[in-house]
Parts: sequence; C-alpha cells; structure tokens
Amino acid sequence: MRIVALTFGTEGDTRPMLALCRGLIDAGYDVLVLAERSGAGYAQSLGVPFVALDGDMRAELLAAADLSQHGDDVKRVARELSRIGSNHAASWMRTMLAHARGAHAILCAGIAIYVGLSCAEALGIPAIGVALQPMMPTRAFGSPFLPLPRLPGFLNRASHRIVLAMLWRAFRGAINDARRDVANQPPRRREWDGYPILFGMSPTLVPRPPDWPSRFFVTGYWWLPHDDVFEPDADLASFLEAAGAPIYVGFGSMIGFDRARMLAIVLDALNGRRALLQAGWSDFGRADLPANVRRIGPMPHAWLFSRMRAVVHHGGAGTTHAAARAGVPSVVIPLAADQFFWADRLHRLGVAPKGLPHRDATASALRTRLREADNAGMRARARDIGETIRRETGAANAIARIDGLLPRRGTA
Repeated sequence: MRIVALTFGTEGDTRPMLALCRGLIDAGYDVLVLAERSGAGYAQSLGVPFVALDGDMRAELLAAADLSQHGDDVKRVARELSRIGSNHAASWMRTMLAHARGAHAILCAGIAIYVGLSCAEALGIPAIGVALQPMMPTRAFGSPFLPLPRLPGFLNRASHRIVLAMLWRAFRGAINDARRDVANQPPRRREWDGYPILFGMSPTLVPRPPDWPSRFFVTGYWWLPHDDVFEPDADLASFLEAAGAPIYVGFGSMIGFDRARMLAIVLDALNGRRALLQAGWSDFGRADLPANVRRIGPMPHAWLFSRMRAVVHHGGAGTTHAAARAGVPSVVIPLAADQFFWADRLHRLGVAPKGLPHRDATASALRTRLREADNAGMRARARDIGETIRRETGAANAIARIDGLLPRRGTA
C-alpha cells in the first residue's frame, strides 16, 4: 500500500514526519515524503524516499525575521505563514499531484495541509491530517496559537475556531488559485472538515480532550531508536565527561531575535556554570565565549538532553517533547506561536518554571528560573515524567491507526 506524505516547515516539523514514515516503511508500506529541503539529510540517513519541495524555510524566515519578535500576535503569524504558503501553493500542488497518482492515501501537515487535502480530493483518495499541536476546537484549553489566560470552556473552543478561520482566510486565495490553475478544481468556500488527524503529541503533555471526535488520535510523539545514538567529537566528549552536567541553551529554528542581547543575558545568568549553546538557524552564540561555555552544531536532542542538568529552549513542539522525555527540567523562553502553549504545559506538569517570554527576559529573571529548575522536587518530577514518556510508543500507535483507517486489501 502506497502513502505519500506532505509537509513544509522547519526541521521540527519535518523530522517527526520522517520518523513516522520510517516506521510505516518498516511496517510494509511504500512511502514517499515531500518536504522542505532541510529534511533531505535526515531522510537519507533513515532510508526514506524524499522529494524536496520548492522553497527554503530558513531563507524565508530570514526575510520575515520580525515574526520571532511578535510571536504573541496571531494575525502577524497568520500573515507570515500565508506569505510562505501562498508563494509556493501552486508548485507544491503540481509536485504533489505528480507523485501521488496511484497512492492509497495522503498524509498532510502544517502550512502544506490545504495543498494535501486538495490533492486528495482531486485524486479521490483518503487524506489523513498530521499535527504536532492540538489546534482543533476543544473546551479543554485555548488555541496554542493564541496565548491567553485560562478561559471558560466555551471561550477556549471559540479561540480555536478563530485561529483556524484566520489561517484558512490567509491561505484561501492562493489555494483556490492553485486548485483552478493546477488541478482544474472549483474553489473551496469553506475549510475542510471530517478527515482523521494523527496528533504526534505525548498524552502525558497533552491528554486527549474528552470532547474531541473519535477521528482525532493522540498517538504520542514519533521517536526512532537511533535518535538516541550519536558519537560526539573528542572536544565535546571531554566537556561532557568533566564534573557536573552542563546546561543546554538553544533556540532551534527561531530567527529574528536579538542574538547579542540574548547571549549577554544567558552568559550573565549562567554565572560561571557550564553550558552548551546550540547555534540553530539564527547562528546563536557566535562570539568569544568563556571557558565554561561551548558552542555546538546540530545533534540529536534525544541523545544530548539526557546528559544535561537543565534545558533552556524556545518551546518548540519537538524540543519540548525531547526535553520532557530526557527527564530533565526545562526553562522555556518562548518567542513565537505555540511556544507559549508548550511553556505553560511544562510548567503545569511541574517540570519547568513559569515561561519567560523573550521580550521580558533579563539575566536576573533567567537566573531565578535556572535556580527553580535546579530544585530537587522539580528534578524528581522531571525524572518521573521522562520515564513515563519513554514508555510511550507514538510511532507504533500512529501506524496502528493508519492500518485501521486504510485496511489492507492484498495491495503491496
């Protein structure tokens, strides 16, 4: 049975999709992934067939760098996502239709989801949504893309509908143009509904809302065994073997924040403690660093975080799950979009102090949160949560759901 998967985003969006697709291949599916070009190397390492879509996410984020400065403005986020998706909607649809003919299903995610849903409609095959954030309406909590105080259930549900409506309005024009020009389809007046969605989230972090329909599945995050395997160079190995686990500091794919200001805050707050700074897409930490601090490039968070004393990060979905799974406390400095939601989730679980929005960050505030994260009670709670998440079998659960949605009929 053949499945084509479509996503476009940062590495945090692409890597879990590739992990899920590796699991599908191991389960006997014929799978092809269409995604942003930065995922090509990871796909090759997994042996997952891969086609790079038009567009360069890092370059596009650099062109809209102030997105990271205004992450709590859902209108701005929607506009920037619309710009990226709109620029490439026709190209993505053309590529998807060329590769998905004869497929039995389409997996689609992120800002490419409307393209995937349109292609499934055009080809008459099932579509399965894939999401890393709980962005469908529920009374249990508000939209992760609309940071708000705790609200009554009906307002929580309304916040999701508002964000979904804004996103559809932002993408609708480009999607309908592509439907007309590429697929010879009539325009869509309303966004899609009724399709199943796999949520690649830990139920420990986000228990399944009781008011979600049965077609929504919280499977657990999608890890692969080899994510825990990495061979560090001699310098890093020596640094890690020295007395006292270091603190990790990294902001992933975030671009546009004041790196010099943030670095000064971090170094002051560390107050001589050992730390690793990950460069990420912003090239963070490029400066003369004190002897207690090392700058590192890309490496598996699943391997690295378990060796840390604490993890200071931006609160992306993937980084949040990796830190929680590692069993160490987090200190979250959210910059954009759903990162405020994940900061709140970790805080409520008792494995992180209250989130520190980047615009409010000071050395004093970060120092205080690092001290809270080093509390024996929080460290014990983080270890317990990590053990629970490591027992979750997200990829296997997702594959079982796909098996159920697409029963095999003797098709290879």
